[in-house]
Amino acid sequence: MLTLFDYLPSQNAWKVRLLLNHLDQPYRTVPVSIFDGEGRTETYLRISPTGTVPAIRLDDGRTLAESNAILTYLADGTRYLPDDRYRRAKVQQWLHFEQERVESVIGALRHWTMTGKLARRSPEVVEGKRVAARRTLDILEAELQARPFLVEDSYTIADMAVFAYASRAEEAGLSLQPCPHIRAWLTRVEAQPGFLATMHPYAIDPHSTRELP
Repeated sequence: MLTLFDYLPSQNAWKVRLLLNHLDQPYRTVPVSIFDGEGRTETYLRISPTGTVPAIRLDDGRTLAESNAILTYLADGTRYLPDDRYRRAKVQQWLHFEQERVESVIGALRHWTMTGKLARRSPEVVEGKRVAARRTLDILEAELQARPFLVEDSYTIADMAVFAYASRAEEAGLSLQPCPHIRAWLTRVEAQPGFLATMHPYAIDPHSTRELP
């Protein structure tokens, strides 16, 4: 059975749980207390070289880290990753966009806000993240005005990946009220069969107020 190395408040890990739920694929979970240093152990670093979650271990013992690489692997041969060469490349385009312009800005602001770390960051860094996050939302709003999902009319892992942190923008102090097309897209994603509505706040982890080791 597939093993998922998980940390519940991580939306990167949630993406993988979402896809596994869509696929109705059984798996076992190994929790990794990343703020308590479990991600930095020698054993875990052999699974995930950066010490981050999620990661998976296959039945044959091979491991794979980085959430979007995992999504691509698990979705191969399913409706959530197109067979067409161009459309697969478009999925990859959005997966790169998600890591560079969604997770790294909206995700960071959400993390800092929900764990009390915002005041520990310099005002210049925080404002830089906010400017970048608003630019990201403007891009998404313009793109989603033209079509129902990120890659034409099909719900794919691109939508799952971008949804993970874009949907939590208000937890990062970013209003979605000026973004009707994003809000309509969020509703379409939430309406997908097998959507995983359960998400977990950092408050469930008493160690989350610490900086990552």
